[in-house]
Amino acid sequence: MSEPLPERLSTGVAGLDEVLSGGLIPARSYMVRGQAGSGKTILSLHFLQRGVDEGETSLFINLEEDVRDLTANAAALGFDTEAIEFLDLSPGADVFTEEQSYEVFAPEEVESEPLTDRIVEGVTAVDPDRVVVDPLTQLRFLLSDDYQFRKQVVGFMRFLKDQGATVVFTVQNTDSLPTDDLEFITDGTIRLGKEEYGKTVDVPKFRGSSTQSGDHAYRVTDGGIEVYPALQPGNYTDEFVSKQLSSGVEGIDDLLHGGLERGTVSIVSGPTGVGKTTLSTQFMKQAAERGERSVIYLFEENRGTFLTRSRAIGIPVDEMMERGTLQVNEIEALERSPQEFARMVRTEVEERGADLVMVDGIAGYRLTLRGEDGMMLQQLHALGRYLKNLGVTAVFIDETRSITGDFQATVENISYLADNIVFLRHLEVQGEMRKAIGVLKKRTSDFERTIREFRITSDGVSVGEPMTGLRGILSGTPEVVDDAAELEGIDQEE
Repeated sequence: MSEPLPERLSTGVAGLDEVLSGGLIPARSYMVRGQAGSGKTILSLHFLQRGVDEGETSLFINLEEDVRDLTANAAALGFDTEAIEFLDLSPGADVFTEEQSYEVFAPEEVESEPLTDRIVEGVTAVDPDRVVVDPLTQLRFLLSDDYQFRKQVVGFMRFLKDQGATVVFTVQNTDSLPTDDLEFITDGTIRLGKEEYGKTVDVPKFRGSSTQSGDHAYRVTDGGIEVYPALQPGNYTDEFVSKQLSSGVEGIDDLLHGGLERGTVSIVSGPTGVGKTTLSTQFMKQAAERGERSVIYLFEENRGTFLTRSRAIGIPVDEMMERGTLQVNEIEALERSPQEFARMVRTEVEERGADLVMVDGIAGYRLTLRGEDGMMLQQLHALGRYLKNLGVTAVFIDETRSITGDFQATVENISYLADNIVFLRHLEVQGEMRKAIGVLKKRTSDFERTIREFRITSDGVSVGEPMTGLRGILSGTPEVVDDAAELEGIDQEE
C-alpha cells in the first residue's frame, strides 16, 4: 500500500504548485535561487501572501533591500503589505555616515551577535507560520569563512523550523560567491533561470516527494509571477465517441471519405496564398453549425485580416464569435514561450470547452522557441497528444516554401505527428494559375487518392472533379494528357 502524500502548502503560484505536485511540505526550508532580477523576491511575496489569505502569520526578514522600497514595490504588485510582518535588518544610512572601524575586531564579532539577537527576538514576537529570508547570502559577509557561514545558516534554519515555520530563503549566485554549498541544508531548491526562449524554472531537489519533470517557464507580470509547467499529455485523458466531422463541402468530404475524425491531429500544408487557413476555417464553420466551439491561434496573420477575408468568402465569423462558437486569438510568438502557449490552449479546452483547435501556423509557433529547433517537435508533439487525449480535433497549418517545383508534404518534418495530411498546391495550366487539393495520409480510414481542383470564391470554398486530364500535378506545372474537352471537365464542380 502506497504512502499517503504529505500535507502541502501552496506557494501562491498555481503553476508552481503544479510543478511541485501540490506545493511545499510544511515546516521545511526551501531555497529560491536565481540571478539578480529573476523574480526571487516576488516569488517569496506570493508565498507569504498566500499564507495571509489562509489566515496564517507571514514574516519577511529583509537583509538587503530597504523596507520602504520593498513594501512600495510589493504594494504596486498587489500584495497586502499591511498584513505581512516585516523584520527589517537591511543596512541603514548610518552604516555609511557614522565612523565605524573594524581595525581591531572582525566584522562578524561586531555585527553577527546583535543581528542574531534581533532575529530571535523578531521571530519569537511574531511566531510566524511562514518566513522568508531575503537574501540569505547577505549573512556570508558577516562571517569570516565559509565554514562559519554554513554553521550559522544550519542553526538559523533549525531555529526557524523549531518554531513550526515553513521557510523560503533566496540566494543570488555569482561567480565569486557560489551557492551550491547551501543545497545540502535545504529540503528543496527552486531555480529561476533564463534560456534563449525565455525565463525557466526547475526544481533540482525536493525531499519527500516527486516533482513534475520537463522544461517549465515563467513570466514576471504586473501582478507578480506566473509559472507555466511543461505540458504532460499523459496526465490528461477523457472518454469520447469518435465520429467524422464534415467540412460542409462535398468534394472535401469525398476526398476524406466523410471528413476528419474527432480527436485527431491534421496538418494542412501548402505554399503561401493557396488557401490553407480558409480550408481549415471551413471545418470550424461546420462545427459552429453543430454547436461546437473552435479556437484559432494566429501566429502569422493579424486578427483583422483574418476576419475580413473570412467575411469576404461567406464564413459568418462575426455570428460565430457572438454565439461563442469561435474564438480568434492573435499570438505574438516572440512574447510567448511554448509552455505559456500550451497553458492558453489548456484554458480554452478545460475551462471553455473547445472542441476544435487550429494553430496557424507551425513556422510562427516555432518562433516561440527562439531558435531552439530541437525542442519544436517535442513541444508540438506534446500539444497534439494532449488534444487527442481529450477528444479535441487539432489542425496545424504548415507553409511549404516553394510555390511550384518539387513537392513537399511538410517543411518542419512533422508528418509523423499527423493522423491526416491534406495538401494544397498552386498549378500553372496553359498559362493560368489554379489550385489543387489532395489527401496524402489518413490513419483512421481510407481516403480518395485523386487530386481535385480547389477554388475560393465569394461564395466560399468549392472542389471540382478529379483532375484526370493532367499529369505531373505535384510538380506545379502539369501536362495535359487528354483533349481540351476533357480538360474543360475539371472546371465543373460537384
